[in-house]
This record gives sequence, structure tokens and C-alpha cells, in this order.
Amino acid sequence: MALAIVLLIVSIAIILAAAEIFTNAVEWIGKLLNLGEGVVGSILAAVGTAMPETLIPMIAILFVGNESSDEIGIGAILGAPFMLSTAAFFVTGAAVIIFARRGRRTTEMRVNVTILGRDMRFFLIFYTFAIASAFIPVHPVKIAIAFVMLGLYGLYVVRTFADEATESGGDLNPLHFHRHSPFHRHKPDPHLAMALFQFFFALAVIIIGARIFVSNLETVSHDLGVPALILALLIAPLATELPEKFNSVIWVRQGKDTLAMGNISGAMVFQSCIPVAVGLAFTPWELTTPALVSAAIAIVSTTWALISLKRRHYLSPYILTTAGLFYLAFVLYVVVFEV
Repeated sequence: MALAIVLLIVSIAIILAAAEIFTNAVEWIGKLLNLGEGVVGSILAAVGTAMPETLIPMIAILFVGNESSDEIGIGAILGAPFMLSTAAFFVTGAAVIIFARRGRRTTEMRVNVTILGRDMRFFLIFYTFAIASAFIPVHPVKIAIAFVMLGLYGLYVVRTFADEATESGGDLNPLHFHRHSPFHRHKPDPHLAMALFQFFFALAVIIIGARIFVSNLETVSHDLGVPALILALLIAPLATELPEKFNSVIWVRQGKDTLAMGNISGAMVFQSCIPVAVGLAFTPWELTTPALVSAAIAIVSTTWALISLKRRHYLSPYILTTAGLFYLAFVLYVVVFEV
């Protein structure tokens, strides 16, 4: 088991390193295509940083294909929205408060209410629909719903482009591959082809890391006698959501609150549609009690933030930090009733 734990840690490191490179490429692609902050934050950056936790369940379900891998897949699918709506909310709100106390910014979060409110509403509708689908006994109907979920995400993308914010997302870190290339001396900004190359390279590395993660998570869960679903709900998302958390902390420090929150809320919408469609089509999509509890907490936490956003017409970092209580409540539930 020791080797499996080491490989588990190594795979997480691979995923996170590749995710940072991936996100860097996604942001540059958005800049080179002259896309607005709403699209870059809620779609490009969100999909980029959501890729690790998205590939883990897809690889578990599509390429490993046994009962344990199905549990890991479903756990990772539901764990990602849960972690984003609790731990990621908490980290972002806490970062705003800490930076404000250090004099780097104010506690007022300057977010685009239209963008963030739209993301949260889409997530609540899509995710509730996905969870309700688990109670449908006929699998062909679930397959049909999977195609509906893909269509719904397409609708969300269209709406995001239609509501695209006009403000700029600000300066970006240099494209990693361009910065270390001889072309950097002659041209400060990279070519789109270089950004796309970095995009696909990082994606390939993420796939390799996810494949290693899935196989070794199965080994560790079996040796510890802990259900694979529990580990997948808590460990996989907590590790692979780090790109969203890290990026959001950087962005709130720079005052780019719409990008910071759009990165999280956009990833939540993506996770409620694309991975769920895979789960609906290729697994029985029968949810256990821990899975349903995590889903309920994600819905309640997001609803709480959305109500505050609508009432105040701005986002309070103190409301975001209360999402940490939802995360702790689920951990306590797992420790008391499931382990």
C-alpha cells in the first residue's frame, strides 16, 4: 500500500502542475481571441481548472470499467461541485478578508452580478435535475437525459457569450512555453498556435496523471477498507480543486473578483453537466446516501450564496466563508456514520 500512496501523491502533483500549465494556456487563448472577462472566467478558465477532476471520473468509468471504478467515478463527479460550493467558496472569501486586513484591498467584492447570478442559477437547475435523474429506474431514459445535459451546457455557453462582460481581465502571466522559447526575444506575446500546443500538451499530462490516480485510489481504498466512494468524494476533489482555489486567491488579491468567482461558478456549471452526462450514460447512476448528502449540501450552500447576492446586489466574503461550515458538516457526517 505504501507504493500506492506514493504514486497517489505523485499523480496529484502531476495533475496540479499540468493544470497550472493548462490554465495558463486557456487564459492566453482567451486573450488572443479577444474574448471578454465573462467568457474567460466562466468558460475558458473554469473548464481549464475543472479538467483534472473531470478526467478522473471519465477515465475511471470509461477505461477502468469495474464496480469500484464506477464508485470512484460517481464520487468524483459529485465531489467536485460539493468541494467548489463549500471549500472553494470558503477559501475565496477568507482570502478577501485576509488581503483586506493587510491593506491590499477592501472587503467589497467587485463582481459582475449578472455573470455570477447566472452561473449559480444554471448550476442549481442543472445539478438538481442531474440528482433527480438518479431516481429514474430505466437506464435508456438516463442515457437520453445525458444528451439533454450536454445540450443544456451548450445553452449555458451561448448565454455566457451573449452576456459577455466588456471589462478586461487584466494582464496575464507569460505563456510558459513561449517564455522559455527563442521566439520570446523577438515577440513579447505568443502566437495562438503556441498557446494551443501548450493546451494540448498539458491536457495529455493531466490524462496520464488522472489514470495513475484512479488505479492507485482503488488500491488504497481496498487496503484501508474504506469505501472508494467516500475517498473519491473527499480526497479527489479536495486535491484537484486546488487550481480553482489557487487561481481565485491570486485574482482576489489583484482585485479581479469576477474572474475569481467566475472561475469557480463556471466550473460548477461545467461539472453539473459534462461529467454528469458520462455518469448517466455509462454507469447505473444510482446514488448512495453519502453521495446524496454531498449533493444536498452543494445545493444548499450555492442557494445561500445566491440569495445573499440577490438581496445585497454584491457578494459578501463573510457569506462565502460560511460555506466552510457546510464542508465541515459533511466531514463530520462521514466520520460518524460512514467510516
